[in-house]
Amino acid sequence: MLPRLPRQDAIRALLTLALPVVIVQVGMMTMGVVDTMMVGHLSPTALAAVALGNVYYFGVSIFGLGVLMALDPIIAHAVGAGDAREVARGVQRGLLLALVLCLPTAIAILPVRPLLTLMRQPADVVPIASAYAMVNVPGTIGMFAFTVLRQSLQAMGRMRPIVITIVVANLLNVGLNWMLIYGNLGMPMMGAVGSAWATAISRTVMALLLAALAWPVLRRQVLPLQRASLELRPLTRLFMLGAPIGMQHQLEYGVFGIVGLLMGVMGTVQMAGHQVAINLASITFMVPLGLSAAAAVAVGQAVGRRDRAAASEAAKAALVVAIGFMGLTALTFLLVPGFLAGLYTESAEVLAVALVLLPLAGVFQVFDGIQVTSIGILRGLGDTRTPMLTGILGFWLIGLPVSLMLAFPLGYGPAGLWWGLVLGLVVVAVFLLLRVRQKLRQPLRRLSLEFTGEHALPPH
Repeated sequence: MLPRLPRQDAIRALLTLALPVVIVQVGMMTMGVVDTMMVGHLSPTALAAVALGNVYYFGVSIFGLGVLMALDPIIAHAVGAGDAREVARGVQRGLLLALVLCLPTAIAILPVRPLLTLMRQPADVVPIASAYAMVNVPGTIGMFAFTVLRQSLQAMGRMRPIVITIVVANLLNVGLNWMLIYGNLGMPMMGAVGSAWATAISRTVMALLLAALAWPVLRRQVLPLQRASLELRPLTRLFMLGAPIGMQHQLEYGVFGIVGLLMGVMGTVQMAGHQVAINLASITFMVPLGLSAAAAVAVGQAVGRRDRAAASEAAKAALVVAIGFMGLTALTFLLVPGFLAGLYTESAEVLAVALVLLPLAGVFQVFDGIQVTSIGILRGLGDTRTPMLTGILGFWLIGLPVSLMLAFPLGYGPAGLWWGLVLGLVVVAVFLLLRVRQKLRQPLRRLSLEFTGEHALPPH
């Protein structure tokens, strides 16, 4: 796959783009961590309600977020080709599609209470979790609009406004949580639901602040509104390009969610140990996730420029950095699992479970980095279907059945569930890596919403 290492300038260029993207990813995750920590001081019921409400809300909205990531190749290809008109239409169509996606997302959240009751969730948790999910609905349009602007600015290489926005949003979220959860500064004490209002307000402010900070750049893309941006066929094509990304996110989120629910079936201690291990793995995952986004931009711009060599170098650089970083984190998980788990809990029983799972997290770290980075490279090349199909095969047809078999009939418990995840990630990583190799050997194709087909680009 990598007959030679990428050039140092390719690695530097990728890291220059990836570093602010990683900061943004960590900032997005920090908002959820802060919510959990601040609500956790109320009661176990409130903490469980926020966790359950978040699982339901993101389970519904993650598809729309994935669809909007189709803007990565569309705008990056146009930027690389110097096609300012296509960039503007891409931004405008993205904003319109975000508005359209808000309606089905909101409708899908409405039955949250009966569905959680049907799933036999704790009776004292369901009302609060349902209210938490419902309060988040108004913030959906802000979250989707922010995603459109973020993906567009990333594709244009304009990261500074996004980083500033994330920092401000985190500070605002902490302040609003402090006021609305605990009833400070004359605000009513709203508990877990107050955290939902803080999140919804912060997401709305994020979209508005990013638009304001980046307006000198965005004004040329947003105004004037072009009639062609309202045409149904290009909008449909944008949705069809993004739908596989949304499904891929849904599939991956779903299988990890099911494993979490199965841990809960085994018991509270098993669930707690799982949460410690998965939280640590999620933190390290933010780096290759940022590399994936940077790779989508770098490869996409190279495709737009018809520069096959640059596309290949950017892909290699992303994979080498991802493998190197996740290799180091894997080594850390394998060598000092006790120290890491001890940062979360003092319970001997929970620590015992976490100490079994963390080395397994170390095993799948490298493969997780390979698969998510490969997804970004493929997105930059315009291939959004392969990750979805590979996710079905690796996670649902292989990984989850193996998890169930190992955990229950064979009696391996939590470790059995995680070994299935490891196997699924290995399968997905290998298939996607082979697909990247294949795509980089094929003629480059620029995506455009203006035409019914892709444009094959001869090598520069």
